[in-house]
Amino acid sequence: MLKTLYISDLDGTLLDSRASVSDTTVRVLNELISSGGYFSFATARTAVTAVPLTEKININVPVVLMNGVCVYDTEKKEYVKTEHIPDKSFEEMNSVLKKFSLSGFLFTINNGALETYYENLDSESARKFYTERKQRYGKAFLQTDDFMRCADRNAVYFSVTDRKEKLESVYSLMKNISGLHIDFYRDVYNDEFWYMEVSSAAASKYNAVMFIREKYGFGRVVGFGDNLNDIPLFRACDETYAVENARPEVKEAASGIIPSNTDNGVAVKICELLKKPL
Repeated sequence: MLKTLYISDLDGTLLDSRASVSDTTVRVLNELISSGGYFSFATARTAVTAVPLTEKININVPVVLMNGVCVYDTEKKEYVKTEHIPDKSFEEMNSVLKKFSLSGFLFTINNGALETYYENLDSESARKFYTERKQRYGKAFLQTDDFMRCADRNAVYFSVTDRKEKLESVYSLMKNISGLHIDFYRDVYNDEFWYMEVSSAAASKYNAVMFIREKYGFGRVVGFGDNLNDIPLFRACDETYAVENARPEVKEAASGIIPSNTDNGVAVKICELLKKPL
């Protein structure tokens, strides 16, 4: 039997509408793992928020963070693989942000430690992101007057949330910068806002999952997702399943459709594949 990895996106897929993992899903995944199976996740989140949200699951394979920027070992609390934004690409990205007076959050990984920088909290979405992560997760933020001051700190990821019409022009310029990978998609918790997430062109859920399957010897990978940034994840898998609440493009790319994230879709499908009752 092929060594199989089950890997799921978090928001909109494994997590319910309250950004929590249901007791049913926790039980099913821990039973899978205790019986010799393997489970991991691939998310746009950082370890600061993703690890606490999944702490009840006995995850036994390194996870994919920031849309493939990092592969992170949750047991050892260390980065197994990291992709940095090339210096020239970083300068061009910052120039576009300045042109549109757009600020967001810049993530760096220096000496194995993640740091999060911001220039201002002028937008509603930035204030919400900052407040939620400080209050719910105790996340630390550092302020700078210019992201270019962080150029020597190994920038790995930039994220901004705002209304689609405000980000579209920025995205149209940013996507032409050599050396960058950009995800641009609707917020699963608020239809009025969109995410634009920037990383190295070498960083993607596809590359990160391929790294995991090769390094840890998985002959079969089964993936679960809901949003556009999960399509690269699907390309690295042998079987793929979109939750009922997924974007149409994701459903089209999937092997099959499963119940929604609020109906334990991932757990239901894993039980079905293993021929076990929920």
